[in-house]
Amino acid sequence: MIKSKKKKEEVLTIPKVDRRTLSHVPDPENIRGRLDRRGLRGDGLEPELDGNDSDSREKLRLLSLRYIADFDVLLIPEGEKKKAGIQARAVDISSTGILIELGTEAGKFEVGDRYELRCHIPPGTMPEGFESSVRLGTDVVRLFTQEAEGQIKQRVALQFAKPLTEYFQKKRWGYSIYTASGMLFIAVAIIMLMRVESVIYFKYNFWLYLYSLIAAIFLLSRYLFGAFYRDVPVNPDYTPGVSIIIPCFNEAEWIHRTILSCINQDYPVDKLEVIVVDDRSTDHSAEEIRRTIEMVHQEAERYATKERLKMVVLPENGGKRVALVKGVEMAKHDLVVFVDSDSFLEPTAIKHLVQPFQDPRMGGVAGRTDVENKYTNSITKLQTVRYYIAFRIMKAAESYFDSVTCLSGPLSCYRKDLVLQHSEAWLNQKFLGQPATFGDDRSMTNFILKTHRTGYQDSAICSTIVPSKMSVFLKQQMRWKRSWLRESLRASGFIWRKEPFMSLFFYVGVIVPIAAPVVVLYNLVYVPLAYQIFPGTFLMGLLLMGLLMSLAHLLFRKSRLWVYGLIFCVFYEAVLLWQMPVAWVTFWKSTWGTRETPQDIEAREKKEARKQKNKKRIGLPF
Repeated sequence: MIKSKKKKEEVLTIPKVDRRTLSHVPDPENIRGRLDRRGLRGDGLEPELDGNDSDSREKLRLLSLRYIADFDVLLIPEGEKKKAGIQARAVDISSTGILIELGTEAGKFEVGDRYELRCHIPPGTMPEGFESSVRLGTDVVRLFTQEAEGQIKQRVALQFAKPLTEYFQKKRWGYSIYTASGMLFIAVAIIMLMRVESVIYFKYNFWLYLYSLIAAIFLLSRYLFGAFYRDVPVNPDYTPGVSIIIPCFNEAEWIHRTILSCINQDYPVDKLEVIVVDDRSTDHSAEEIRRTIEMVHQEAERYATKERLKMVVLPENGGKRVALVKGVEMAKHDLVVFVDSDSFLEPTAIKHLVQPFQDPRMGGVAGRTDVENKYTNSITKLQTVRYYIAFRIMKAAESYFDSVTCLSGPLSCYRKDLVLQHSEAWLNQKFLGQPATFGDDRSMTNFILKTHRTGYQDSAICSTIVPSKMSVFLKQQMRWKRSWLRESLRASGFIWRKEPFMSLFFYVGVIVPIAAPVVVLYNLVYVPLAYQIFPGTFLMGLLLMGLLMSLAHLLFRKSRLWVYGLIFCVFYEAVLLWQMPVAWVTFWKSTWGTRETPQDIEAREKKEARKQKNKKRIGLPF
């Protein structure tokens, strides 16, 4: 557990810290090997993953990645019954092995001993999908003692008979894929039959049933083109120069990890720099940035970190766009990557993110954003499924037509000259006379998309901290809906010039959510009251749409969180949907609602002034 600044305990998957700060940065002098083969058995696995290509190296890295653990395990000596088992505690775990801590009464262990290990890996200990029971053979490969909590502890390193990835593939993961595939086919078939049936009812309410048919076709098309999507493969000879810009405002808790994830990339040393721009934070973010940079600078001169990692503090708080533009102006490379200050990059994120730029018409590319604190509570679990579908299905479908409509803030890459070309208009953007202070990612995407292609790379992965409090989550969703409305209106003026099929579905994608509150009211309120008919068909349609989201998540992620896709759909219809009418009449607002921007401070002061004026008018004491 890690405590956040809002006193909310966030459940994070914590990788075991490598003794080297820059463990993934290519060594320019080849002093050390780049692959950690710890835990591999040498029984045929290595020839398959020979490390000679990018995919093999990544598989080796994922197999050896270890995570901090704290759960009970039971060891049963080979050939003996459960009653003879030895209780122990897990210290860390990887796909290939586990380190356990024993009590004083555990008895003697020797290298080469074999045990059956039984345990349940708790949610959040390892990446999504690994939360499950394990019953697997192990070999003792190392014995040692270590001081912990002021006591000398006996520790035993065990190697699994087969990697957990292979074990789960033959157990739960394989069943998940078959089940999800079959149920997806059934759900799609039922939806299609229901929509065909709706044609019969056109004579009763043409517009309502036409909307129902269009909405179903739109959603199914997203899943269809999302399934057709493929990443641009890594070309080892294509490594353009990249400048990562991290704008920071009051993110002292997470900025350390963000900076390390950006500088610790598997990317040529001379072609990657990181610029952190502090937007006059009022907490101790600036001090944390300086401390982190000093630590990285001490790693080794051969990584040239003093030239590649720098910080700038703005003279006054100017907002996220000002911080990003300042970083772009300082950037020395032709590609600039925007990373939010509470987002963490996978070591291969940049290598994958830049690949679509081999196409000179590509202006911007988004990476995939996963939820880092997914197991904190039900709110974060809901967002986990929603985030994955939004990226792997929705953005992937748009990328099929090279027209991604939002290059998301946590991780996106642009051509530097395009950002500078539009920087003045971006900084001074107004809507209905109010400055556009949020929705910066959608806004910049519109500038780029007007003249260039935009894409998505599913293999360029980062994770981010999402709201774990309902009040913060709802404010974030309202802000996103306002920016979506504003930028959708902007994009409507030029998107028709893009690929015709993409343009058609863009306009449908704007109309469907705007009209949704009216359609839901009509079906769930008006029809039952006016005709005494239970809206079973409509509710079945909503259930099936939610089932699509859940089953797609189960198919790709093989995670027990899949059920939260259904729950999210219910929550959306009951709560989030009704933010849309509010957004219709307030989408010109420029306050964030979740942080103290200058616009928020101004709005709060105006509200306080009105309050004091009203008190004075009616004669109440201040």
